[in-house]
Amino acid sequence: MTSHLLLFGLLFATCSLALASDPGPLQDFCVADNTSKVLVNGFVCKDPNVVTAGDFLFKGLDRMGNTSNPFGSIVTQVFVQQLPGLNTLGISMARIDFAPWGLNAPHTHPRATEILTVIEGSLEVGFVTSNPANRLITTTLVKGDVFVFPVGLIHFQQNVGNGYAVAIAALSSQNPGAITIAKAVFGSNPDISADILAKAFQVDVKTVYEIQSKF
Repeated sequence: MTSHLLLFGLLFATCSLALASDPGPLQDFCVADNTSKVLVNGFVCKDPNVVTAGDFLFKGLDRMGNTSNPFGSIVTQVFVQQLPGLNTLGISMARIDFAPWGLNAPHTHPRATEILTVIEGSLEVGFVTSNPANRLITTTLVKGDVFVFPVGLIHFQQNVGNGYAVAIAALSSQNPGAITIAKAVFGSNPDISADILAKAFQVDVKTVYEIQSKF
């Protein structure tokens, strides 16, 4: 009986792990067909006979992004939408450029763990654990340092130097998604009721309207 329970536990753990990632490929590749109107969990495969090297190629990650915005940072994505050959492969990446003291605002990736490598400059990074602890785990990274943000947790990066900073992120999904916390809460379409937000954040309704106006 004990051995049967142990076997069941191992099978359950294995299945749970398998369900926690993107669907695995069942052929050599499944280049995304962005012209298809068929809706699936991912993207329909392009005919492999018309696939070219260009479907697996992305150029331009060497170029600095435009950080002239209120946050002073910009993310250049290399997800399945930009690189169709990533379809079903369960990986993607991004370049993040930071102006001096620029911020990649608190956000989450609902479908991916992120591993970040600093290429230039120094960054303060951190993530917050789930309820009820909500513990902030944070440190400062310099060139060559690597840090991991667990899937789904709110995290951020800020340039803490007077020069520009660059980081490369790898993510465990072809389409990790991003939910920027402030934008999602105060910039939803339509707006979340100001009464709800005032109670949630323990502020007055006028303050909520002021913040919503910025998004």
